[in-house]
Amino acid sequence: MGPHPAVAAIRLAVRRVLHDLLTEHHSATAALPHAPSHEPPPPPLVLVACSGGADSMALASALAFESPKLGIRAGGVTVDHGLQPGSDLRAAEVVQRLRELGLDPVDSVAVTVGRTGGPEAAARDARYAALDTAAERHGATAVLLGHTRDDQAETVLLGLARGSGIRSLSGMAAVSGAGGRYRRPFLELDRQTARKACMVQSLPVWDDPHNADPAYTRSRLRHEGLPALEKALGKGVVEALARTAQLSRDDADALDAWAGRAEATVRDATGVLECAKLYALPPAVRRRVLRRAAIAAGSPAGSLFARHIEEVDRLITGWRGQGAINLPGKVVAKRQGGRLVIRQG
Repeated sequence: MGPHPAVAAIRLAVRRVLHDLLTEHHSATAALPHAPSHEPPPPPLVLVACSGGADSMALASALAFESPKLGIRAGGVTVDHGLQPGSDLRAAEVVQRLRELGLDPVDSVAVTVGRTGGPEAAARDARYAALDTAAERHGATAVLLGHTRDDQAETVLLGLARGSGIRSLSGMAAVSGAGGRYRRPFLELDRQTARKACMVQSLPVWDDPHNADPAYTRSRLRHEGLPALEKALGKGVVEALARTAQLSRDDADALDAWAGRAEATVRDATGVLECAKLYALPPAVRRRVLRRAAIAAGSPAGSLFARHIEEVDRLITGWRGQGAINLPGKVVAKRQGGRLVIRQG
């Protein structure tokens, strides 16, 4: 008798990602010069980011089961955000659970959450910075994240509410981060599958009270917004939103590639953007060129919103002699003699 269908589904999802990582690892090491002893390179290390919740515990258990069969080392890391009393004890419990699964190394990393961008964004920034540091310290090939199809649907709706354009609607990528560090095996699985997998394996699960706190936007969306949409539109909303994310990502990737090629054609001999050439580009491509230029000048990508780019775009399409546009990161965009200058102010 095989494993429960939920357990089989999560293991299959993780197995596919590990196969991809192993293929990439072999390709990368094959290109490296080997030592005279011809000793094989060490097997890759994959970490799982685990909060102790159902999604990440299901992911950790699947990683622990699949990695030995492929000759991959598997470890884990949990991040203590320090936002709740006893969070350090909770992190210690997660470390113990990961070690009981056979993962090694296992780290607990305490972070200080700032206030930039709101509590959810600040916690996310602190978490990814800690995961990056842990991956670099251990030389990990990848970090697995437990985001599910439900998380993807929520991300698409949040992007839609912000009016941030097609890239925001594309949600979370299956592969992201520097060098493809972050992998999300569960984007095609629903949250209930992960929870069921934990239940049938008797894995203890911690439900973060923040996930049910209406003070947080994502929590309100999860417990009020999505249920209301399903009541009004019927079942299948989550699947449709996740499908929208993939379609939007394909479109956004194509437009980004177009903008990358177009950028070199709209600059003069000194590298300054020419307004007439920018005007001739399709709006979706032009705005991507402007965004790339603003980021290159020092504007933080995470703080650069659609409204900023729209203001800069009006220097091209609605020129009435307006003054400079101030962008995040103390970057200034201004039109001078038919050219668009974007630089640190």
